[in-house]
Amino acid sequence: MNILVLNCGSSSVKYQLINGDERKKLAGGVVDRIGMSGATLSNVRYDGDDIKITGEIVDHTVAIEYILAILLSRNHGVISDKSDIHAVGHRVVHGGETFSGSVLITAEVIKTLQDNIELAPLHNPHNLRGISACEANLPGTPQVGVFDTAFHQRMPKKAYLYGIPYALYSQYKIRRYGFHGTSHRYVADRAAEMLGRPLSELKLVTCHLGNGCSMAAVDKGISVDTTMGFTPLEGLLMGTRCGDMDPQIILYIMAKEGLTLNEAGTLLNKHSGLQGISGVSSDMREIIAEMNNNDRKAGYAFDVFTYRVKKYIGAYAAAMGGLDAVVFTGGIGENSAEVRKACCDNLGFLGIEVDDEKNSAKGKERNISKDDTRAAVLVIPTNEELVIALDTMDIVATMDQT
Repeated sequence: MNILVLNCGSSSVKYQLINGDERKKLAGGVVDRIGMSGATLSNVRYDGDDIKITGEIVDHTVAIEYILAILLSRNHGVISDKSDIHAVGHRVVHGGETFSGSVLITAEVIKTLQDNIELAPLHNPHNLRGISACEANLPGTPQVGVFDTAFHQRMPKKAYLYGIPYALYSQYKIRRYGFHGTSHRYVADRAAEMLGRPLSELKLVTCHLGNGCSMAAVDKGISVDTTMGFTPLEGLLMGTRCGDMDPQIILYIMAKEGLTLNEAGTLLNKHSGLQGISGVSSDMREIIAEMNNNDRKAGYAFDVFTYRVKKYIGAYAAAMGGLDAVVFTGGIGENSAEVRKACCDNLGFLGIEVDDEKNSAKGKERNISKDDTRAAVLVIPTNEELVIALDTMDIVATMDQT
């Protein structure tokens, strides 16, 4: 079964066509600058054939038209007819408290997603545009929503409630939701396979470290806590997001600087994190390069970043009452030996010891702990698209049986 996996943003659509039966990526790419001049589509086929084209891509419907055209192309395509796409799987950022798993998209589901827009105003509207664009271009093709928040929906109340009046949770659903759930779920499953043990027996701390960063405490396959909260702003220091801080700080800054609500949100989301502390970059590679050139603020940014990860490893081991493995994924987690080393330094009391030689390898799945340590340290490249494809295939197969 061929599944078209889509991740729709405000001005981009990332896509992959995956054969779910063989777990094989047939083609993938991105449409950029939707609604702007110089819009492009970049496509790479499974055999390495790649092409980049430009055009007037005014909205998401046209973007899907371009994607289908390249997949059907005689010279660069991988299918001969639209009917060769058996279903579409959408990454949807926020499912609120309604969705604890992936679902077939229906009119009722779309209504619920619209109701959840205020929980994810920067993401859900574009996810909905992608669904609408597929309805226009692939009428009758089943569509499935796979939610970033779903994996965390089994957290206990003690982990997701905030210290505010309970009435605000009841009325406005202000609580910890967590994000990156598809990634945390994938690497937890792979960790169990690598360790040769059932996931139901393991206590894992999964670390998704990229431009956006989050961690999860995965106890027996269930996310019992996670660092991102009501929004993706909470938790770890990130590329441009502040992460954990005293909430009174922003009120103080707003008063001192005369900031509006929108300006304050931009400060915390776009001008903070690694970028804000270092004044150099939001890219960890550039932070490390400048730190090695004795840039003090770059060093501060690196230290704050890795310290917060280390602190949460300890906190989540305590929350679960034990630890079998720490898993690193995401662009930084998969590729930065320096970050992994610093995050795990002095955690021998938890059974964590990193082997420097094993840790030096990049971009491949591996166990980087020293031999005979109590807790493994694993590097697992994430594959959220495959999770979306497999969930979509399972739901469509179930639909066909009814």
